Amino acid sequence: MIERPLKIFVVEDNEWYNKLLVYTLSLNQDYEVKSFFNARDFLNCLYESPDIVTLDYRLPDISGLEVLKRIRQENSDIQVILISEQEDINMVVTLLKLGAYDYITKSEDIKDRLLNTIQNLRKDISLKREISTLRREIQKKYSFHQSILGESPAIKNVYELIEKAVDTNITVVISGETGTGKELVAKAIHYNSKRKDKSFVPINVPAIPSELIESELFGHEKGAFTGASFRRIGRFEEANGGTLFLDEIGEMEQNLQTKLLRVLQEKEIVRIGSNKPVKTDCRIIAATNKNLKEEVKKGNFREDLYYRLQGLPIELPPLRDRANDILILARHFIENFCYENNIPLKRLSVQAQKKLMNYSFPGNVRELKSLIELAVTLSVREEIEPSDFVLDEGDPLSAITGDDLTMREYELKILKATLRKNNNDISLTAKKLNIGISTIYRMLKEEKGN
Repeated sequence: MIERPLKIFVVEDNEWYNKLLVYTLSLNQDYEVKSFFNARDFLNCLYESPDIVTLDYRLPDISGLEVLKRIRQENSDIQVILISEQEDINMVVTLLKLGAYDYITKSEDIKDRLLNTIQNLRKDISLKREISTLRREIQKKYSFHQSILGESPAIKNVYELIEKAVDTNITVVISGETGTGKELVAKAIHYNSKRKDKSFVPINVPAIPSELIESELFGHEKGAFTGASFRRIGRFEEANGGTLFLDEIGEMEQNLQTKLLRVLQEKEIVRIGSNKPVKTDCRIIAATNKNLKEEVKKGNFREDLYYRLQGLPIELPPLRDRANDILILARHFIENFCYENNIPLKRLSVQAQKKLMNYSFPGNVRELKSLIELAVTLSVREEIEPSDFVLDEGDPLSAITGDDLTMREYELKILKATLRKNNNDISLTAKKLNIGISTIYRMLKEEKGN
């Protein structure tokens, strides 16, 4: 990324000092410098949003203190360096509290001090620009009409619910089968909401051991238990001002459900080993592949927590109920995978399209993505054919029993059954079968060549 010049405004009524500062700063070609001799002219140009302002504390029309307050009100991202003939400690403290970055006295070393201060500021501004750019890219990525693809009535209903969710802080519970894209929807809600500039903090509830989950959520103090050698900030505090995504909340143990309910009601957490409550302001988005109402009836999920969470429910449809969305998503995954791996763009043959449309996709969108990526890898032509797909079209055990096969054919069937079981995840399959990834690709290509 090419950085734009650093825009610096010099506000100084003393003509000699004004020229000195402008000349000193203009020696750096990366600095775009503009000067003013009074506060009013400067404030009239504040809309130009300079990165840095060097501000004389004693101006003829408006005091530096008042100008600083105006700058903070108009644009808090502008960094202000106060310059004065004398150093008043009390005034320095006041100005720094109001948001001034530094206070420099008019002395022999003013040029060196000013250049050093601006150089330090430049690093901070570059980092902020980079973070701002990344945030815009993330927000664009999770613009839900671009990230959640489809034209079916079922997915259009999801769009409508997301639009309702982004306008408020209402708690959202996303339900749906595994692989339907629950976390993607949660991110789309967060990055299109008023909380988009704060953290999105996901936590997969069943993936964390039960003895660690409370510390993970609420944090702990140093010495709270054996091994707690430092204070840990929990996910609730990490998500302060942003969104906490509780994935697979239906797997949460009952004792933790009780503590979660209290946090949601009181909007505060207590770290393990402490009795001091910490206020937290985070939006809760939960996801589950279970029917929480049924779990309440079975006694597995607290009824009061169920009703506390039930703000806006969003149910994601399985891929088999989304008609032509299957082909829309398939083409999207082909384009992405080909682009990311520098592969000439491939397309689906008519027969391949029919095969996809007739398949039930038990692993939903996640399975489709893995299926397409493997098919692109295995395909030796511009068109992807039905033979390039490894589909789960029956009981995996039936794939390796009941036939009079050679050892090589048994190996291939075992490989394909394991691939299907793992949603075509090559790395996981290689690990499960204790073979190399290259061996998997070779076996599949050899089969295609026969």
